[in-house]
Amino acid sequence: MRSSKSRSRNKNNRNNRSVGNVVNRVFDSSGPEGKVRGTPQQIIEKYNQLARDAQLSGDRVATENFQQHAEHYLRLLGAAQKEQEARREQQERENRERQQERDRERAKRQERESNASGGDPSETPQPDVMDQHDASDSGLVETPESQQPAKPKRQRKPRAPKPVEDSASESGSDKTGDDAPDAPEAAE
Repeated sequence: MRSSKSRSRNKNNRNNRSVGNVVNRVFDSSGPEGKVRGTPQQIIEKYNQLARDAQLSGDRVATENFQQHAEHYLRLLGAAQKEQEARREQQERENRERQQERDRERAKRQERESNASGGDPSETPQPDVMDQHDASDSGLVETPESQQPAKPKRQRKPRAPKPVEDSASESGSDKTGDDAPDAPEAAE
């Protein structure tokens, strides 16, 4: 048997639970015409359709009953949407605050770096610009590499032609049985 303390704790937990994502959650609604299953928006549409059908058949009590069921899910959906909107606004506000904090830290860091590097970069001396008349007509800028004299290319010596093997060694009549004709012979 359960103690009364655990039962009361369970009741409190049921009443205190979070709404969660009610907008997309699937509900089972037990209405007067049986179960209706779907998201709150789908259930609202179904009960409104049942209310129209009951009104066309002249049943005012069933019409009112279906409208009350639809209103219940309409309120549930509205509360969930307000909660989602409030959560979204809170996240946007937190994101803006974090971004502002990062911007302030970045500005402080840049200020420290500029103070450490010797002041304002706009006050540093700028290099002189070369006169357009000094440059060649090709529009290229002279570099130190282009001012040095070009090294002469080294001439390669032509290779000696390979010695032509005589036809006796080609036919396989070599007495040593060695395939390499230039191999030194071993002394005994």
